[in-house]
Amino acid sequence: MTSPPPDEPPGAGTAGTGPALPGTAGPASRVPRLLEAMRCIGTGLDLHTTLTRICRTAAELTGARYAALGVVNTEGDGLADFVTHGVADGVEEAIGRRPDGRRGLLGALIREPVALRLADLTADPRAAGFPSGHPPMRTFLGVPVLVQDEIYGNLYLTEKAGGAEFDDDDLQLVKVLATEAGIAIGNARLYQAARRRERWIDGAVAVTTALLSGGDADEALTVVAEQARRLADAAAGLVLLPDGGGGLEIVAVSSDGPAPAPGVVVPADSAVVATLLAGESVVVADAANDPRMVTRLGAGYGPALLLPLRSGGRVLGALAVPRAVGAPRFTAAERALAVQFASQAALALMTSEAQRDRERLAVLEDRDRIARDLHDLVIQRLFAAGMLLESAQRGTASVAVQQGVGRAVGELDVTIQEIRSAVFALQQGPAEEQAGLCARVLREINMAAVPLGFRPTHRFVGPVEPGVGELTGKNLIAALREALSNVFRHAEASRIEVVVDATVRLPDGSPGVRMSVGDDGVGLPEGGRRSGLRNLARRAESLGGSSGSGPGIGPDGAGTTVHWEAPL
Repeated sequence: MTSPPPDEPPGAGTAGTGPALPGTAGPASRVPRLLEAMRCIGTGLDLHTTLTRICRTAAELTGARYAALGVVNTEGDGLADFVTHGVADGVEEAIGRRPDGRRGLLGALIREPVALRLADLTADPRAAGFPSGHPPMRTFLGVPVLVQDEIYGNLYLTEKAGGAEFDDDDLQLVKVLATEAGIAIGNARLYQAARRRERWIDGAVAVTTALLSGGDADEALTVVAEQARRLADAAAGLVLLPDGGGGLEIVAVSSDGPAPAPGVVVPADSAVVATLLAGESVVVADAANDPRMVTRLGAGYGPALLLPLRSGGRVLGALAVPRAVGAPRFTAAERALAVQFASQAALALMTSEAQRDRERLAVLEDRDRIARDLHDLVIQRLFAAGMLLESAQRGTASVAVQQGVGRAVGELDVTIQEIRSAVFALQQGPAEEQAGLCARVLREINMAAVPLGFRPTHRFVGPVEPGVGELTGKNLIAALREALSNVFRHAEASRIEVVVDATVRLPDGSPGVRMSVGDDGVGLPEGGRRSGLRNLARRAESLGGSSGSGPGIGPDGAGTTVHWEAPL
């Protein structure tokens, strides 16, 4: 390919039939350059780089000073990307926001994808004018980027050299380049769609594994929130479950910035809740200003997608993935993938729930067997031993022996009463157990004793039962469960102490309750996961309290003590 003399601009030359316009070459001489340019364009892997090459090539072959390529978004109502050539960086910064393709001449070309040549684009009635700092432009050539009659974008050229208009030869060359651009954009979208689908499948597998691994349920739900946030490119991921009053309670949160805390309830009178519980998705264009968001949970967010966790006709909860303010809206493809992810998560959640029910049934059956053995064997033998001691007491004349035997018989009676109380407790169902806060704390401690292999000690300080409110008590139990789970999974402790103190004063002077879980284990590992501690902190902060950790109860402060406090 012959290069132009050094003193000529790119694309300068003459056609075989007469003088060429300044800055352009004749159509025949431009064909080899076009073919060479297409070969170079086809070697690129990055879409943005390829589109930049197409803009540069189009400008060189037509003698245009400026070139741009607008990529239409998947919804077909605006531009997803806008690549330019010929506009200096300083000028772009002065112009500011790039066109969105929803108005003006660019919007018209998206709605009516036909080639367009103008001698003065500013005189076209569809033109919306230029923003401040924009360079002047008059001559214009626009060609749609089509693939099988589907609009993928438009290739724009302005300011042909010498002030001339773009001719038919320019149009044909640019159409060829537009075809190449369509192929590049189509291939990039297919690749991106495949990669996106692969990511969502991997995320669904991770969620299923977490839910069915038999680990802590709260941490598994946190994995659901984390995966959904990552896959949806969202600012936060939230899992909500029914709260028993017709609303939805946030039970797991994943966010790098400020976010609603676990324990916050979206009330039943919300239209969003009613839609989600009916098994339908909710798409929100602007969460901060949407009238359906009856709470302030949407403040600070832009586009949002709320999905029901539905499986087998049953709605188990909801999944929310809000994006940051100004972020792009969710496309139809993203919504479809998110719905599939939510369905897979719901199926895994239902399977996990069934697995826990089987485990709970096995525990109840074991408790029933233990209760029968205690009643039929142990109590009967203790009762027989007591009768033998009473008979021996009557058969001796020694006062000291009679008193000793009497004390032994009394101890046996007390032991029999304690065993009967234990049998009664073992035979109680979950609905029959006491609902008081102290009873619920003891229940969590007893449940933790099974995997731990020992029973944590406990201590109540102050009026715990009447003083702590229902909402605070509910979150305290959840925090205790989280803390005990963390100790079992990470601490390798041999001793645990649980303290619930209802006499503390919070930093603002108001009365509060503090729950502490101390252990003598290995302490917090460097660089380890902190999702459990973050959940504790969010629960406390949602109530106006706080959470933290300190030295443990082992020698020289070995281990960890987790503190959680909130207003009464």
